[in-house]
Amino acid sequence: MRPLTDHKPKPLLEVGGKALIVWHLERLRAAGIRDIVINHSWLGEMIERTLGDGAALDVQITYSAETAALETAGGIARALPLLGEAPFLVVNGDVYCEWDFRRASSAAARLARSAFAAWLVMVPNPAQHPGGDFRIKSGIISDQGAPATGAAFTFSGIGVYRPALFAEIRQGEKAALAPLLRKAMVGTRVAGELFDGAWTDVGTATRLHEIDCALRVAHSARTSLK
Repeated sequence: MRPLTDHKPKPLLEVGGKALIVWHLERLRAAGIRDIVINHSWLGEMIERTLGDGAALDVQITYSAETAALETAGGIARALPLLGEAPFLVVNGDVYCEWDFRRASSAAARLARSAFAAWLVMVPNPAQHPGGDFRIKSGIISDQGAPATGAAFTFSGIGVYRPALFAEIRQGEKAALAPLLRKAMVGTRVAGELFDGAWTDVGTATRLHEIDCALRVAHSARTSLK
C-alpha cells in the first residue's frame, strides 16, 4: 500500500468517503457493540487523534498500543487485560465488510457454552487468494491439510474468540493467529459460517480504488432513488 501508508495507517484510508475503520465502528454501534478496543502500531497515534474516545461515533474506545508490530495473535494477547474473560469479537482494520455484526452475539454465546475456541467468518476466495485458507462443512472449520471434506474458503479477518486461545502467548510476544487456529482445528474446536456478501481485503492501492468506486456508485444510486 505504499506510498499511501507512508504517512497514514491503513485503517484510516478512505473508501466511499469514510475511513475503513469508521465503517467498522458505525456497523458495530448499529449492532449494539459500543465497548471497543483498538489495537495499533504503525502511526497508531494518528488513529487516536482521529477517533479520540469514540464519543463522536457514539462508542467507547480504549487503545492498546504496540511499540513494535506483534502480528494478530500477539496484539490480541497484549490487549487481553482490556477485553475481559468472555468471548470477544475481533475485526481486521484493513478490510471492508458488510457482514452483520449482530451475529457476533450468538457466536460468542455459542463459544461460552461449548468447547469451541474460535468462530470465524469465511468468505468466497478472492482473485488474489484462489486457494483459500480453511475448509468449512456443516459449520465446522478445518485445516486444508486435515483429512476432512468441505470446500476451502478465505478467512475474512472477522472472528469471535475465547480468551483461553491466547493464554500461552507472553505479553509483548510476536505471534501469528493462523498457527493457533490450526492447533484448535485439530481438536475440532473451530466453528464458523460462510458470508457471501460484500467483502474486500484492502491490501493494494488497486483494491482500495475499486472498493472506493463501488461504494461511491452505490451511494449515488441510493441518493438518486430518494
